[in-house]
Amino acid sequence: MRSRPVPFSQRRALDEIFMNRCEWARVSDLDAEYHDKEWGVVSTDDKHLFEMLILEGAQAGLSWNTILKKRDTYRQAYYGFNPERVARFTKKSVARLLGDPGIVRNRLKVEASIINAKAFLEVQEQYGSFSEFAWSFVEGEPIVNHWRTLRDIPAETAESQDMSKALKQRGFKFVGPTICYAFMQSVGMVNDHGVSCFRYRELATDPDFCGFLDFL
Repeated sequence: MRSRPVPFSQRRALDEIFMNRCEWARVSDLDAEYHDKEWGVVSTDDKHLFEMLILEGAQAGLSWNTILKKRDTYRQAYYGFNPERVARFTKKSVARLLGDPGIVRNRLKVEASIINAKAFLEVQEQYGSFSEFAWSFVEGEPIVNHWRTLRDIPAETAESQDMSKALKQRGFKFVGPTICYAFMQSVGMVNDHGVSCFRYRELATDPDFCGFLDFL
């Protein structure tokens, strides 16, 4: 006899007994999985950095959960977030994207993604990799913070302001300091897991852990 699946609310309650997560990651299984496997993990892979730059820009004004639900479609629509291919997108490509209900159909964001792909390639050409450029804003090492609650976490920092300014000077769009800080959090440039979160200690003691890249 096949057992019935445990309802989400019960699974989440059981999870919270054995592991404490950041407050924002308790909304759904999708948020929890992203939090547990990816958020705050050091990434120096340019393809992944490009993906997160595009997704964080698309998230502006929306919930991150909305973006996570659309992530697989984004990967298909943007050819695996290949910056070389995205940089060659045409007006026809823009029309295709604006007609795809699986992504955020905002013309400014779509057009910005193409502009950003071109600027991304220019940074790679100048620095050897986008990673080298991005990580320079934290001097090549993750910043480990010590927040106790979600309310303690700032929307932006001096580092994200500097990154935003540098990106804008290079022609990037949708890269304000708040978006840049969200990007820094997502790729491990800062560890903003709450101190009571089970991932905080794991990442703080092993900041070079990059195992999650296997599934990308």
